[in-house]
Amino acid sequence: MRVVKVSKKNTVYIPKEIADALGIGEGSLLELRVEGGTLVAVPIPSPLKLALEGPKFAKTTVEEFERGSEEGQS
Repeated sequence: MRVVKVSKKNTVYIPKEIADALGIGEGSLLELRVEGGTLVAVPIPSPLKLALEGPKFAKTTVEEFERGSEEGQS
């Protein structure tokens, strides 16, 4: 647990070890909400990061993808 101070304009500094553990950095988006008097900050992964690192729900080969593309062009 870390204690941080709220500074000007309600800015909160997220300690590096916590930011690293959550995979957030400059430009990251966070969903903020209040639950029972507690501030909850949930990282929102970028679409690119999800595409590259997220769970895969479909399987295809390059050949299947190209065939579908060619069929769509005719």
